[in-house]
Amino acid sequence: MANSTTLTVRLTPKTKQRLGRLARQTKRTKSFLAGEAISSFVERELDIVEGVKRGLADMAAGRVVLHDSAMRRIRATVARAGKAKKAAR
Repeated sequence: MANSTTLTVRLTPKTKQRLGRLARQTKRTKSFLAGEAISSFVERELDIVEGVKRGLADMAAGRVVLHDSAMRRIRATVARAGKAKKAAR
């Protein structure tokens, strides 16, 4: 990492031991692996939060599909897929 900063993280002894084992087996440092894991987690969680925000904005703007309508669409799609699969046999 060209630019980095230090963060102290508390781990259970078991997790620290397993991280050490993984570091040895992959020939990486524990710090590198922990940094990669945290970075991946943060990106995934931010994507989830942004998706929830978009969903809430859609709801507020009235861009929603009622549950019964959505279920009818899903059932119809599944039925068409089943028919197509039978026809392909």
